[in-house]
Amino acid sequence: MNGLPFRKMHGLGNDFVVLDARRQRLALTPAQIRAIGDRRRGVGFDQLLTLEPPPPGADLFLRIHNPDGSEAGACGNGTRCVAALAMAESGARSLKIATVAGLLDAQAAADGRVAVDMGPARTDWRDIPLARAMDTLHVDLAAEDLRDPVCTSMGNPHASFFVADAERVDLARLGPRLERDPLFPERANIGIVQVLARDALRVRVWERGAGITLACGSGACAALVAAARRGLSERRARVVMDGGPLEIEWRADGHVLMTGPTATSFEGRLDSNLLALA
Repeated sequence: MNGLPFRKMHGLGNDFVVLDARRQRLALTPAQIRAIGDRRRGVGFDQLLTLEPPPPGADLFLRIHNPDGSEAGACGNGTRCVAALAMAESGARSLKIATVAGLLDAQAAADGRVAVDMGPARTDWRDIPLARAMDTLHVDLAAEDLRDPVCTSMGNPHASFFVADAERVDLARLGPRLERDPLFPERANIGIVQVLARDALRVRVWERGAGITLACGSGACAALVAAARRGLSERRARVVMDGGPLEIEWRADGHVLMTGPTATSFEGRLDSNLLALA
């Protein structure tokens, strides 16, 4: 049967096209990635996930691309989906996934969920990165009613804005503007955070290169870290996103653990004409 095999997966509606390049190398161009990501003419995804041969010390390498063709350093929900897939293949209960942002530990959790250690949260302005030296606990950035965010790197840059009502923020309008603010040389993911309780947050995210998504794992991690740094929450909380809740814990060693469900929507093959037109 002709065509490139793929699997469509999601974590709380944060959806992915998964390609397997562990045995046969793939060299997709940004134009081809955009074609696959087109929700009307292609398959559509929040991120394209490509499984590649592992480096020493890892079980596989995960490469991540956004729908605009750019490469991303981290994707929490995508990592959980890939971990679920790889563990189902091997029968293992844990594995190590290499990404451009570092080595991530994943393990099976209760109720069919998957937990991923997203590594340490980084809070120095150089690690975000920001364009100039600044206290990342109170960043000098504002757009209308959004102001004074906390910036965090979870392998990718995040700015978390605290608001009284997350639903009232026009994220579709303000997200693109803040993502590309000159303060962020690598652009940024924009999070809107409402504190519901010491152990519960409501979070919406504009993802760089993707727009508003139903869930964002690294965004949920960044929101919890930001809230804990501000003294607004405990270091463990339920983070409610548009697609559902994730359990996030900022451990004493600085690592952030994310736990949530994964699902496979369908499998298929990419028509060669789709890639030829790109």
